[in-house]
Amino acid sequence: MVTLAQYPFTPVSITVDGHRMACLDEGSGPTVVMVHGNPSWSYLYRNLVTELKETHRCIVPDHIGCGLSDKPQDYPYRLENHIDNLEALLDQLQIDKCVLVVHDWGGAIGMGWAGRHPERVAGLVVLNTAAFVSSRIPFRIAVCRWPLLGSFLVRGLNGFAWPATFMAVHNTMQPEVAAGFVYPYNTWHNRVAVHRFVQDIPLEKTHPSRSTLAEVEASLVRLQDKPMLICWGGEDFCFNDHFYRQWLDRFPAAENHYFPRAGHYVLEDALDEIMALLTPFLSSCDG
Repeated sequence: MVTLAQYPFTPVSITVDGHRMACLDEGSGPTVVMVHGNPSWSYLYRNLVTELKETHRCIVPDHIGCGLSDKPQDYPYRLENHIDNLEALLDQLQIDKCVLVVHDWGGAIGMGWAGRHPERVAGLVVLNTAAFVSSRIPFRIAVCRWPLLGSFLVRGLNGFAWPATFMAVHNTMQPEVAAGFVYPYNTWHNRVAVHRFVQDIPLEKTHPSRSTLAEVEASLVRLQDKPMLICWGGEDFCFNDHFYRQWLDRFPAAENHYFPRAGHYVLEDALDEIMALLTPFLSSCDG
């Protein structure tokens, strides 16, 4: 594997649903599970792992089709599959209790698992994500769902993962960091899940993943007594303030922090501030 900036890790490989899922398993202590979305991968959480691995066990999977995991071309890539895969992975790793960190699609996937197993959740960290039904979608993302044109843009021109390196941040990424974000998505073949995630946004009532997302939303009530830390980038064009307010409405007791000069990749723009909040939050959950 090519050496990537700020990513000095060697993932383990777990067989899930007949495919190889890559997963960081670093450090020891109370477990923190970090779930990425689209079009990122475990690279998104590299700095959290570096900071936390001395005191915590950090589990960071790459979803099937993403990062360094297998990228089957005929896989369903539905929300239900991703939740099932996370469940199978955490069962194989014998994760009995964890703090769950979620971002982007990782919100629906991670909260889907958490709603099934609230007794295994010690706390929740929410970063620019959603886990509830919505009809909101930016035009620039909606275009990527269009037949033919969407495939051409996302898989042919890398018009999703690559633009995220400058559209999803307030501060300009260093070139080597941007290269790390797009590293696994370098060919039409390797961008299959990036496109399928976009297609799986269940805007329509008849969408195959609509009922799954509705079940995830309904399960959030089982998590209302869990400690929650919300860290939100205010310049996110996709998961905007509407979604931030949705979390506050559902979890009014959550500790929440809003970073007006941070984008969708909030960990890139506000890492130091978030680490200063995350460390005491994890300590409170570890007890």
